Amino acid sequence: MVVRRMKTYTAATGYVYQYYFVGKREAPAGEVQEPATEFVFDVTPDRKTTYAASVFLPRQAIDAWARAHGRALSETEQYAAAKLRLFQGFDEVEDFRHSGRHLLMDEENLEELLGTLGVE
Repeated sequence: MVVRRMKTYTAATGYVYQYYFVGKREAPAGEVQEPATEFVFDVTPDRKTTYAASVFLPRQAIDAWARAHGRALSETEQYAAAKLRLFQGFDEVEDFRHSGRHLLMDEENLEELLGTLGVE
């Protein structure tokens, strides 16, 4: 049995979300238009209903970041960007369960999110 550590995030929308990281995989065909890694989180806003939320990090965004910075992103840095994108979704999407469960990162968003962490 896998024990996962539940974490908490208080969103700008007023909800207090609990979440944990489930895993990552190549995004299934049809989920996004280009090859991407899907980071999957289980999320609950009320401790009663839990649902999956996915953050998609396209290979194109990873490659563009690597070209701009002269090095590849580590897996830890990719996870950090995905987690920050999840938080951004919590903050921006009022009805996250119905409107925010599939979050996409692009080159600009990836640069911005990693910049908040000082990743160069």
